[in-house]
Amino acid sequence: MSARFFPRIVRSIRHITSTPLKRSSYLIPVGSACVLSFGYATYHNRRHLFNFPTVFAFRSNNGSGDNYGPLHPNFIADVVEMVAPAVVFIEIKDQRRRDYRTGAPITQSNGSGFIVESDGLILTNAHVVYGKPNSIVKVKLQDGREFNGTIETVDIQSDLATVRIPCKDLPILRLGNSSSLRPGEWVVALGSPLSLSNTITAGVISSKQRMSKELGLRDRNMEYIQTDAAITFGNSGGPLVNMKGEAIGINAMKVTAGISFAIPADHARAFLEKRKEGKFVPVAQVRRYLGITMLSLTPMLLLDLQQRHDLPPEVHHGVLVWKIIVSSPAHLAGIQPGDVVTHIDGHAVHSAKDVYRSLESGGEVLDIVVVRRTGTYHLKVKPESTS
Repeated sequence: MSARFFPRIVRSIRHITSTPLKRSSYLIPVGSACVLSFGYATYHNRRHLFNFPTVFAFRSNNGSGDNYGPLHPNFIADVVEMVAPAVVFIEIKDQRRRDYRTGAPITQSNGSGFIVESDGLILTNAHVVYGKPNSIVKVKLQDGREFNGTIETVDIQSDLATVRIPCKDLPILRLGNSSSLRPGEWVVALGSPLSLSNTITAGVISSKQRMSKELGLRDRNMEYIQTDAAITFGNSGGPLVNMKGEAIGINAMKVTAGISFAIPADHARAFLEKRKEGKFVPVAQVRRYLGITMLSLTPMLLLDLQQRHDLPPEVHHGVLVWKIIVSSPAHLAGIQPGDVVTHIDGHAVHSAKDVYRSLESGGEVLDIVVVRRTGTYHLKVKPESTS
């Protein structure tokens, strides 16, 4: 603004305000105009300064042009509603041991599974159904129907098994592509923890390539899916589902709060294909068992046991005894829940597979070394043979 122009503005303002009656009426518009001009300039500059692009944080694309994902508050409920009819509750009952109050067979263990073929084929974990002699496999559907199941195929190496029920036209859950997973994707774990059917937990993928050796599973060569969705013994065998309603994993184990693992769907698909080709040996008709539910010790679980449950620090391998069947060989020999089995007949135990191997190849009586907070114990256990 020039120096000559400024005095003319001042004279104009003096002329406008020389009349008392008009002073206030003219001052307000002039003041307002100044404020508005200043406000607009400030807003205009700040708008450009903070004019970030709009980002749709939850919209993703699967590569085929189909958008999916949590686009509204009830996205998890929608996925559960889609897949829950194909999820089943599996209960293993001992025919030779009965509840003294009800007379019903005692439950040895339970878990979950999901229907992969409409004619009654169910996929689950091997540890849910294998090694349970004199047992009946009970399968309960979401609609309340119950069936006796037949164990068809078991692969201890991958911890996968199939069970068949006599029922047709069942809803199925399709296996997804686990190799395309990305850390941070939403997932839902379905199953029956503590026998509570149709329970769900949600979380995200933490890693899709957690090697079995990192988890202390030396006898397996497989990459596990790590998630913070809660997985327990009850919902192991159930599906880990993505937001498209596909099973991208089979719930397998929990290490500690916020760290759980699932078997990749790609590995399960290969297992089912080998089953069709007849590459698995049929389930043995004569077996020996101890009567325990086991969990392989991972480094994190081992550290948790040492810090919270006074497990001696010199223990570096073994399997954790999670449950004991009453009146079973292990129970009669003095094995207790919380014990860590480190050796059988002088051979180191690193996983459940080592225990199964010792049962099949060992003598009539096994020398089992267990460690608990009070010390190390050598126990003589006579496994029970069943057909």
